[in-house]
Amino acid sequence: MPNPLCENISSFLVMDILERACVLERQGKNVVHMQIGEPDFDTPDPVKQAAVKAIQDGHTHYTHSLGLPALREGICAYYERTYGVSVDPSQVIVTSGTSPAMLLTFSALIHAGDEVVLTDPHYACYPNFITYAGGRVRRARTRAEDGFQFTPQTLAPHLADSPRAVVVNSPANPAGTVMPDADFKAVCQSGTTIISDEIYHGLTYGAPARCALEFTEDCFVLNGFSKLWAMTGWRLGWVIAPKKYVPAMQRLQQNFFISASSVSQWAGISALTECDEHVAAMVAQYAKRRVVLLEGLAKLGLKAPVEPTGAFYALVDARHLSGDSLSLARDVLEKALVGVTPGIDFGPGAEGYLRFSYASSVENIEEGLSRLEKYLSA
Repeated sequence: MPNPLCENISSFLVMDILERACVLERQGKNVVHMQIGEPDFDTPDPVKQAAVKAIQDGHTHYTHSLGLPALREGICAYYERTYGVSVDPSQVIVTSGTSPAMLLTFSALIHAGDEVVLTDPHYACYPNFITYAGGRVRRARTRAEDGFQFTPQTLAPHLADSPRAVVVNSPANPAGTVMPDADFKAVCQSGTTIISDEIYHGLTYGAPARCALEFTEDCFVLNGFSKLWAMTGWRLGWVIAPKKYVPAMQRLQQNFFISASSVSQWAGISALTECDEHVAAMVAQYAKRRVVLLEGLAKLGLKAPVEPTGAFYALVDARHLSGDSLSLARDVLEKALVGVTPGIDFGPGAEGYLRFSYASSVENIEEGLSRLEKYLSA
């Protein structure tokens, strides 16, 4: 029998939708993918060239478990110029993507039975990480008019029992919203440890997102190269942790992962130092796609409660179509051949909603909208 811990891990529903879409594609059907949060852009050339050079130069062995010193120093320089905060390289742990960074963070921080507060809705995998680490999930129901983000008022009742940590995600998955500066500062300074998932930083279409390190030292900051630099398959991320937790996290890294890919790490140095123009061009394209998607969905009666201004997602209200978002998403896939993510994947607070990704070309977005229009009028 499988370990009971595994039985407590729920499916990642967006992957279930994607995998069914792949079955349909193998049957010769054309599916428009608007469910997955993966950039369709190619990785910038300087990154690829740096990887090739690393291979040719023989940099294909294990690295220090915390990561290449040059990459960790580069990450610190990135925080200095982007947020004006000083980070010591000894606080940086380079990981094989942001998901391992979450595993290290929750494993080192949580004691058995500790509560961790999440927004509801939230990124689908957070509860599984917390439960696997022995913690308990406390969901704070957030309001649509607040972009499904924490406010000091919605968080306050959940602090009374002294939770181990609060997870913030701005820009957010699934809603694509950015917390107002005043709210973000208040939450970061609420007196509890903050885990700030900042994987969508840089993908904003208005005011930039703030880093938790600007407001508190009692925080773990998670980020990576997958989204902003279109490097999902390179599996490279990082966590910046309070110094007292680094030895424990390093031991976990040594045992579970040894180190992140050496080749990817050399490529990551190039991403941080040589790709500003490439990133700016991708963000400009996302901005255009965002407008096309939001305007098209609104015409179909599918509106986001608050305009998303970050990441590449729109969480829209579809409760007038069905109260069962998973069944609706499956029906849309089968009948319209459009992949969308059911809101229930992100917690009870998003039931009846659908998440659309605009990490795809304008042409694909327009085709998806056209198919949805026919589906809704049938």
